[in-house]
Amino acid sequence: MSTRTAEERQREIVRAARATGAVDVSALAAELGVAKETIRRDLRALEDHGLVRRTHGGAYPVESAGFETTLEFRATSHVPEKRRIAAAAAELLGDAETVFVDEGFTPQLIAEALPTDRPLTVVTASLPVAGALVEAENVSVLLLGGRVRPGTLATVDHWTTKMLAGFVVDLAYIGANGISREHGLTTPDPAVSEVKTQAVRAARRTVFAGVHTKFGAVSFCRFAEIGALETIVTSTLLPATEAHRYSLLGPQVIRV
Repeated sequence: MSTRTAEERQREIVRAARATGAVDVSALAAELGVAKETIRRDLRALEDHGLVRRTHGGAYPVESAGFETTLEFRATSHVPEKRRIAAAAAELLGDAETVFVDEGFTPQLIAEALPTDRPLTVVTASLPVAGALVEAENVSVLLLGGRVRPGTLATVDHWTTKMLAGFVVDLAYIGANGISREHGLTTPDPAVSEVKTQAVRAARRTVFAGVHTKFGAVSFCRFAEIGALETIVTSTLLPATEAHRYSLLGPQVIRV
């Protein structure tokens, strides 16, 4: 039997979840030499502390001030779901001529799905988004300057927010690490939060696009309330009842 204390075991679980992106109850029980019920209890405790979110048969890590997944990792998780969401979000462009596209993998997919058959100006802090659109016909790309964060390849700090403060954009496509009815849209890093806050402020319309696992998750820095969003685009993996609760706070909720 395991001689680890509950605290040591839980630290081990968080480490495993962050390293691999998800953990499985049965595998953890075998690996740590304890009963499945013990692991379930550990996961409940970790969820109460905001470190993981439990799923059927396991858990995945919540992004926090001390942990954030890289763009590289995000490009490998929930990809078909993210593609569906991005395509639906791109269809909300309407008659917008100026668009802000946030950092992150789903916004990058939105950028790639935007129509290029008419003039469009895209403002972004994301190097991958700028790279994806720079050769596109009819698209003019404005890359916000600043310090580049290595994990996400996006610019932050006062140079970025100051440049963004000078714009009024028709539509902002925003991502977040967590979205909850109580705490709004959150992200782990204060510098990123500043850029997102400014983007929401600069936009006439704001669309949040994100996978179902973001809902109910809460990170460190709040940058917008649910009521600031015109539309939320997610997948049918978010239950209709939950989608309805978000729509009561103002935005239209589209599930694809």
